[in-house]
Amino acid sequence: MMFNNNGNEEVTYDAIVIGSGISGGYAAMELCNKGYKTLVLERGRMVRHGEYPTASMDPWDLPNQNMVTAEEVAQHYFQQDRLNWWLRQDNKHWVNKDSDYSYDEVERFDWIRGHHVGGRSIMWGRHCYRWSDIDFEANAKEGVGVDWPIRYADIAPWYDYVETFVGVSGQKEGLKQVPDGQFLPPFELNCAEQHMREAVAKVYPKRIVTPGRVANLSEYNPEVHKGMRGKCQTRGLCHRGCPYGAYFSSLSVTLAVAQETGNLTIRPDSIVHEIVFNKQTGKASSVRIKDANTKEDHEFFARIIFCNASTVGSTAIL
Repeated sequence: MMFNNNGNEEVTYDAIVIGSGISGGYAAMELCNKGYKTLVLERGRMVRHGEYPTASMDPWDLPNQNMVTAEEVAQHYFQQDRLNWWLRQDNKHWVNKDSDYSYDEVERFDWIRGHHVGGRSIMWGRHCYRWSDIDFEANAKEGVGVDWPIRYADIAPWYDYVETFVGVSGQKEGLKQVPDGQFLPPFELNCAEQHMREAVAKVYPKRIVTPGRVANLSEYNPEVHKGMRGKCQTRGLCHRGCPYGAYFSSLSVTLAVAQETGNLTIRPDSIVHEIVFNKQTGKASSVRIKDANTKEDHEFFARIIFCNASTVGSTAIL
């Protein structure tokens, strides 16, 4: 690795990926698999697969019956806890403290943030639903916004590609609003869920109750599901981080696969504050960061730069 602190315009890496969450991890894996030396810049701390401190804790090991005290919420998590069900003792180490940041809020805006390697791929709800032509054509038909330049048929093969690798369990229902995908077998409904499904079918024959389409492995195929993965144990503790790698995350899957290629470098605690634009080439040429620990500035160069720092984070950088 070479740090271009003197601004020498030479290519240090083939590619730089800003952010290590769902999309950043996937971009890094694809680049590394194709032989590109890739640097992943993550503003948060280093976390490795398996470093989930509460994953195997029993309920009695957690203080306050797993509840965060009202005092702590008021002091540190006054916005992160507004969803009410989300913040608990067993997952608060993944959630940023509101007391460390601020943002203008003219209207209510719930922004759940987690700064660490893996990003919100550790924290997400794992539900995976395809957009349909209803979604892609909505702007044009309703006369609002900008018409999508693609349609479902254009992206359907890529849905297939990603779903197969990710491992999405679900049941095909033939619904045009949520197209069927490349599913693993669905998780079995419990007796209450099955009763509800049957009751709804009797009263509302055209309404479908279907198992959630989730990125949890109901079946594990090592030839397809690469990385540090295993079959879901249905513990219901996904929000803590999964030591089995049963749900899809950057830590257990994409970054792990990228690491195996020998082409990946991860630099945590690297706060990106600028993507440098080269006026002569008309392309982005480097990324400038501030080290969160030392407060030193560094600049990294690459031939291609991916900005995967979340919707708000990427917009702020750009």
